[in-house]
Amino acid sequence: MMLVHVQETEKKQKNCFVLPIKDASFPTFFYDGLQYSPPARGTWNIVHTNMLVPGSHQIYICALGCLRGVVLTAAEMGALSRFSSIVIEEKQLFDGTMEDVIIRGIGEILARLPSMPTACFLYPSCVHHFMGCDLRGICKQLTTLYKETKFVLCWMDPIRRNSKLTAEMRTRRQIYSLIEPQQKDPLAINIIGSNLPILNTCQLYELLQQNGYHVYQLPTCKTYDEYQKMGSSILNIGQEPLAHVALDALEQRLGQAQLYISNSWNYEEIEQHLQQVAMQLHIPCPAYEQEKKQCDAALLGALQVVQDRPIAIDFTAVSRPFSLARLLLKHGFLVDRIYCDVASADEAADVSFLQMHYPDVMIYSVRHVNMKGQVEKGQSEYIAIGQKAAYYTGTSHFVNIVEGGGLRDFAGIIELAKKLSEAVRQEQRAEEVIQHKGWGCTLCQ
Repeated sequence: MMLVHVQETEKKQKNCFVLPIKDASFPTFFYDGLQYSPPARGTWNIVHTNMLVPGSHQIYICALGCLRGVVLTAAEMGALSRFSSIVIEEKQLFDGTMEDVIIRGIGEILARLPSMPTACFLYPSCVHHFMGCDLRGICKQLTTLYKETKFVLCWMDPIRRNSKLTAEMRTRRQIYSLIEPQQKDPLAINIIGSNLPILNTCQLYELLQQNGYHVYQLPTCKTYDEYQKMGSSILNIGQEPLAHVALDALEQRLGQAQLYISNSWNYEEIEQHLQQVAMQLHIPCPAYEQEKKQCDAALLGALQVVQDRPIAIDFTAVSRPFSLARLLLKHGFLVDRIYCDVASADEAADVSFLQMHYPDVMIYSVRHVNMKGQVEKGQSEYIAIGQKAAYYTGTSHFVNIVEGGGLRDFAGIIELAKKLSEAVRQEQRAEEVIQHKGWGCTLCQ
């Protein structure tokens, strides 16, 4: 038996940013330390997500350095009229005035707005954790002072990035916390936790529509009253890992049943999810043999266009990149890179399948500090699915979607096949396209 120097082994693990999937340990593939953030900006952040609530206003309370990113987001969205900030100064960290400064600052902000917002999302920062600031007491006072506005406490706290409840999870829970209890409508269903609406051509939407259900989705709500109608639904359906916290909160607070059906790219799993919905609602579920054949034909057509060009997928494009890789590999595509640091629990079977049948597929970190030197230059043969994959491979042929792009079920597979063919035929200047912040956010278009 050979002795291995522990420190040397740890050093190699920390420096590792690429490995074959056969050697990957699920669910965390790489050491999480100092990070590099690639300049692919199409993913959403907490500012974009909160803007989905009609008539709401955001107030960020932190130091100037922390404000830079969120202020730029609001400015680039053309939504500064719905965004305000309170700058914290050093003296307020120790002179006991923090709570008073926040209350006075919010009062001044509200007084200057042309009308009172329906809701205010308050974003304190990590420093308020350290201070033990009485933020719940602040919200209670604000509610007393401004009865026509609802105040919702959120957090912008990077110190808890790896905690059980991240800022993104909390935001997706809090944006539904204003929905009030209503008389239940037995034909109303919510899609919860997604920043982008699902396409009305997908089988989930069609199944609900054909059985007389009205589907509410926050991204399609135009007014605050329409947003409140989500309180009448009998079932909340989630499809992304970040939705779990919101689903649990709504079930506990409003008594709405929940069903999680992750956005899979596997035929059998898609059909099982649709059957789960049908069973939950006691409605018939059709057979989807014809849709499967249509998917096979669409993928074959795309393969004839893509041919043997390598494909790279990143986790910001779809919530289940390993499921998508499995689908494409089984249909003859050459997927040889997946850019992903951590896999969700939904991906366990897909990672295991790829390790067994496609062991040489490479997993690349997206955020490891050493990835800064891994940007490929010059002409690239890669077809990328996702902005970060396009950035790292240096390709001008890519499918530009984030957070699934609303694609799901068999219709989503057919649409993705079309996008793959289009990516081959149409070149895009990645360095220009991926600078567009919050891709798919209507306020950013």
